[in-house]
Amino acid sequence: MNEVINNICDCVTKLRKESPLVHCITNTVTVNDCANAVLAVGASPIMANEPLEAEEMVTIVNSLLINIGTLNQKQIEAMKIAAETADKLEKAYVLDPVGIGVSNIRNQTSLDLIKSNPTIIRGNLSEIKTLANLIGILEECTQAKGVDVADSDVINNDTLESNAIIVKNIAEKLNTTIAVSGPIDIISDGVEIYAIENGHSMMSRITGSGCMLGCILAAYNAITTPLYAAITATAVLGIAGEIAAQTTKVNNKGTGTFRSELLDELSNMDDQTVQDYIKISRL
Repeated sequence: MNEVINNICDCVTKLRKESPLVHCITNTVTVNDCANAVLAVGASPIMANEPLEAEEMVTIVNSLLINIGTLNQKQIEAMKIAAETADKLEKAYVLDPVGIGVSNIRNQTSLDLIKSNPTIIRGNLSEIKTLANLIGILEECTQAKGVDVADSDVINNDTLESNAIIVKNIAEKLNTTIAVSGPIDIISDGVEIYAIENGHSMMSRITGSGCMLGCILAAYNAITTPLYAAITATAVLGIAGEIAAQTTKVNNKGTGTFRSELLDELSNMDDQTVQDYIKISRL
């Protein structure tokens, strides 16, 4: 695993050096945290939703993130234009189908956006399985639970191997990289599969940690392959969450402090911190 960890460390350093532009069409609930997270890891965010400038924006940025968390008709139009432009220009494009399975508009928007060939798709296991089911490549579909993972889809040591096979197969069939978030994260490009066990339960007690991950994924995807972007972003946010939770508990503080500490740890992230904390395995 030394080569993998060294590549992750190189990505952390390279992102800060190159500071790519990242266009984030994202959840209006979490847009400020997402912008700050992108800045904290060393990239430069653009948070634009206007359809009339969507094509122009994608032409000037290095990567695109689309998060369907708080959909409206105007934003959907901007998303479709941006995704189509990214596909045409062969630019990195991350899709985060938040809450897919909850409503018809989320389902149809996700199906429309996946036609533009996202380089990375991220979500919890329920969202990824629902997307695969809608496309017709997975018979099993777990009942969605809002934006949260269904209880039967929580990844643990007992279910890791079987779920990893599902994720790998979906990634292979969609010809993309899948980043699944959970107590244990699973990442696959359809060939290789990795598990990451960084993170902390406090991350699920603030709004936006998943949305931040999507934007950080897009930042790293601007400077490296989809697989290494997914591995690096997942590890970086998980490590930051671990350290932030430790600091929060030591100071007897709560989730408000944790949210601030999480951004602080993202901004302090470097290759040595990655080496000290990372918990990654190849399956």
